[in-house]
Amino acid sequence: MAQMRPFRKPLAGRVALVAGATRGAGRGIARALGEAGATVYCTGRSVKGRPSAYGRPETIDETAAMIKAAGGSAIALRVDHTSEKDVKKLFGRIMRVHKRIDVVVDSVAGEDPLMRQYGFLWQADMKSAAAAFRQGLTSRIITAKHAALAMMRAKRGLIVEVTENDMIGGGGNPMSQAIKMAQKVLPLFWAAELAPHRVAVLAVTPGFLRSETMLENLGVTERNWRDAGKQDPNFLQSESPLFVGRAIAALAADPNVRHRTGMLFGSWELGRDYRVFDYDGRRPDWGRHKIDFSVLPKTWIDLFRTGAALESKWLTAVAARTRKFRAKIP
Repeated sequence: MAQMRPFRKPLAGRVALVAGATRGAGRGIARALGEAGATVYCTGRSVKGRPSAYGRPETIDETAAMIKAAGGSAIALRVDHTSEKDVKKLFGRIMRVHKRIDVVVDSVAGEDPLMRQYGFLWQADMKSAAAAFRQGLTSRIITAKHAALAMMRAKRGLIVEVTENDMIGGGGNPMSQAIKMAQKVLPLFWAAELAPHRVAVLAVTPGFLRSETMLENLGVTERNWRDAGKQDPNFLQSESPLFVGRAIAALAADPNVRHRTGMLFGSWELGRDYRVFDYDGRRPDWGRHKIDFSVLPKTWIDLFRTGAALESKWLTAVAARTRKFRAKIP
């Protein structure tokens, strides 16, 4: 990976937690927050000697070491975010040591294999449903709850749910569809509830992410990732995990971040707004990229076309009803 440029430290003195900091977007976000000067708690279940339950080698210890090697401050703690006892203990420790928590980013289960099982409604494997909801959704609610409790006291803070794509849809099976949709919509409700307490809540999605798993699947590394453009030309518009991390770090440093509360943003939108660049000086823009659909099966293209049309119709109708309801509120 190319040498990162020196940055000012807009988050110096602040404390951040990244749940799911083991790999992918979570690791990139933890690194970027550390790069911006925050003390970063890196949590997850994969630690040295106790690797991922689904066969990945990355650990939160490695993430913390990367931050420290770059001159940042990081603490790796093994936490099961599906356990409220574990999460409550985590926030208790942070508040005892630092007396504050400024940023909480949740990227738990972003690459859980349960989310990657593709199939239509009638093909759903319900044996994994309870585990999928526990990992991808219950864990998020538990963590957001305790982040809110800590931040409400100080009347400040930012909670970010990391999700997949900037539409309501997402996920390849009924369980992951429900989970990804909730990750986008729940921040809207939580933003309204936390508005009186001056806590902002947002959902953020990366674009085409060059996670460790994606690089392996395409048979490339971060050094030669462009070679995978021969298999999928869309990959040439991909971003490293550090890009979405820098976008979220910029959000956290924005004194007017509460003006964005409740919204869903793509990393590319935040990249434009905050003039964020990837480690190699590029600014990937998935939102403006003209997708080459020729690499996808026709069945998927038909599904996307129909789904996008229905979603647009649905959102238009809901927006109109919401405006009418709001007009009735004194």
